[in-house]
Amino acid sequence: MRDFRLIALLTSLVLLPVGSQAQEFRLEEIPSVNALPVTELKPKTIAFADQPSGAEGDVFMPYEDWAKANPLQQQFLGLYPGYTEPNIDVIVDGVRKRYREKLHMYVAEARFIVAKPAGSINLARFATLPFAQQLDPAIKHRPVTAEDLARLKEPKAAHNQNPQRPWCEGRPATICLHSTYKLEGRLPAGIALANKIREGSRKISDTLEFDGELTVLSPSEVAERRLATLTKLDTPAVGALEQSIFYVNQVMQFGKLLAVFQPHPSEANKTVVTVFMSLAVESNILVKRKEYAQVPVLRNLVPLQVLAGKSSFNSGKSLSAGLPVYARNQIKAIAGILERG
Repeated sequence: MRDFRLIALLTSLVLLPVGSQAQEFRLEEIPSVNALPVTELKPKTIAFADQPSGAEGDVFMPYEDWAKANPLQQQFLGLYPGYTEPNIDVIVDGVRKRYREKLHMYVAEARFIVAKPAGSINLARFATLPFAQQLDPAIKHRPVTAEDLARLKEPKAAHNQNPQRPWCEGRPATICLHSTYKLEGRLPAGIALANKIREGSRKISDTLEFDGELTVLSPSEVAERRLATLTKLDTPAVGALEQSIFYVNQVMQFGKLLAVFQPHPSEANKTVVTVFMSLAVESNILVKRKEYAQVPVLRNLVPLQVLAGKSSFNSGKSLSAGLPVYARNQIKAIAGILERG
C-alpha cells in the first residue's frame, strides 16, 4: 500500500503542469513598443514589434528611409555612432570605380518585465561565452582577440571598423566571438543547386561566419549615451548589454543588439527590459537572383522570401527560419535566461 502511494505521488508530480517559474515567455505582436504603457505589460509576455512601415509582413526598409523615419534608431542601432552605408571601390573593365553599398534594415524592438529588482541582476555574466551559447545552440562560438580579426583588413570590412576604438579592445566586461552557423533543413541542398546554375559567379556558402563583440554598458555610460531617449522610460538604467556584429561573410553587413535594463517605474521588485535588434542586409541580395524564380525547384529560394521567413526552404528556430523568427527566439531566450537568474 505504501509503495502504491509513493508511485501515485510520483506519477502525479510528473503529470503536473509546468509551474510558472518554468513557463516560457510568450510574444504579443504590437505596432510599437513605446506605444504600450509599461503598466500594461503582462507577466511572462514580450511585447514585440518589427514592422516599421505598418504594412503587414513588410519587415525590410531601405537604410536611407529608416534613417529619416527613425533618427534615434539610426543613432543607437547603427554599427557605431555616425555609421553610414559604406562606399566600396570596385574594378570595372580595368577602371577603379566607387559605389555605395545600399542596405535594407530589419529592426525589431521588444519589452518585457522580469520579476526581480534591477539592482539584483548581474549584467557582467552576459558578456561571457556561456551566455552566448545559451542564446542559440545552433550557432557555434569561440572566443577571439583583436589580433585574430584579420578580416577587418579586407576592403569590404574596413568600413565596419569602429573609428572611436578598435573592436575587442579598451573595454571591461567584454568578450569577442567568432561564430559559425551551418544552414539547416533544405537550404544547403538548395544552395548547392543554385551554385550549379550560377556557374562562373561567386559561390554561395551554406555556412554563415561572423565576428562580434559582447559588452556591458555601465549605468553612467547608459546615461552619457542618453539611451533613455530610445527606450522612452525615465527610470535610471542599471546598465545595458550591447552586441555588435561587425563582420559577416555574406548577405549581411552588420548586426546590433541592445538590451537596456531599467527599474519598473512603480514596482521596485521588477525590472523593465527593452531590447532592440537591427540587422543590415545588402540590398542587392534582396532584388537580384530572379533567375531562381524561373527554376521550379528553386522558386521559393528567392533571397527576399528566405530572409523574411516566407519560403518553403525555411526551417528550425535559428537563422534558417528567417530573420523575424530568429529575432523572436533570440529575445525569448534572453527573457528566459533573465527569469531563471
